[in-house]
Amino acid sequence: MTPGARVSAAIAVLDQIGRGTPAEKALTGWARASRFAGSKDRAAVRDHVFDVLRARRSLGDGDGRSLMLRLGLREGWVLDDLFVGIGHAPAAMTASERAALSVPLALEEAASCDIPDWLWPHWHESLRDDAVAVAQAQQGRAEIFLRVNRGKADADTAIASLAEDGITTERHANVAGCLRVTDNPRKVKAARAYLEGLVELQDAASQSAIAAVPLSRDARILDYCAGGGGKSLGFADRGHVTVFAHDIDPRRMRDLPVRATRAGVQITTLTTKALAQHGPFDVVFCDAPCSGAGTWRRAPDAKWRLTAERLADLTQSQDAVLEGAAPLVAADGVLVYATCSVLESENDAAIGRFIAINDDWRVSLSKQILPDGQGDGFYYAILMREKNNL
Repeated sequence: MTPGARVSAAIAVLDQIGRGTPAEKALTGWARASRFAGSKDRAAVRDHVFDVLRARRSLGDGDGRSLMLRLGLREGWVLDDLFVGIGHAPAAMTASERAALSVPLALEEAASCDIPDWLWPHWHESLRDDAVAVAQAQQGRAEIFLRVNRGKADADTAIASLAEDGITTERHANVAGCLRVTDNPRKVKAARAYLEGLVELQDAASQSAIAAVPLSRDARILDYCAGGGGKSLGFADRGHVTVFAHDIDPRRMRDLPVRATRAGVQITTLTTKALAQHGPFDVVFCDAPCSGAGTWRRAPDAKWRLTAERLADLTQSQDAVLEGAAPLVAADGVLVYATCSVLESENDAAIGRFIAINDDWRVSLSKQILPDGQGDGFYYAILMREKNNL
């Protein structure tokens, strides 16, 4: 595909999203209908679409064509080389489009920050002086981070192995065993270091949360909302522990056995009915379902599909997760609540609601990580029962 044809494809996908189709479904549908498109073409179209979705409001919130024109203007593209009306490229720009592009958009603060109007008051209340900076940080692409599997390699070995496959990395400034991919991130899953389990894809913020949880030797750990099992793998890599994984939808864990085998660790998956017979656990880690407001660089469609009603439903689910997990914690154990959100209602407020009706629990440590070049937004709180809270 030519660069212009890729732009045309992105316009078509964006128009479909604008009519209500989820981004992933729209992209998958386009790819299936475009067998001629190679992997680089699919990646380029995806990048265009996601670049727009991250900054849809600040780009003018129009149809696919106007959004791609504004994106091109922002990125410094030579628009007349792309909008040529030849072959599969989009039609040449009209005089009115040229005139519109010459005038800067007049935007309210929420729009310039690419936050929905209904959410902006809560966003600002949650982040205060950081509200604008955090919103703007999510207007661009996220960095890609890897966790070195210490049971198989050290950082130097992993860096060297990745370099053999053309992937350059550097150590994270604050998270031990974490590497930031600086070149060729799309090659990671085909690299020997990944296929042989030397590294695992995992954001730096998640890695730091796992490292913050106090573990005794031979601790029994339950990843209560395991999803794909990234946290389970991270805990198993700390060594001398037994890790169990559970998710209310077991299908989300279907890839975990393969990932665990690749990493050289053992993780036992548990159904909901099996939890009680395997408990109690020294650590119960709850990465609760949330808005994902700290990871909207990676899933920007989620930002625009979130509603006030959906957020209220999520907070109820978070309360239920904490209530369901607490009885599974051993008397001297640790309960960890985590989200990839930066919204106060999903984080400190959730802990406040839990403690209000469970006054034998106290917070030992809590931390809000904001999204930036060093990782995603993430929140975690470590709770202990009153008599064990130091």
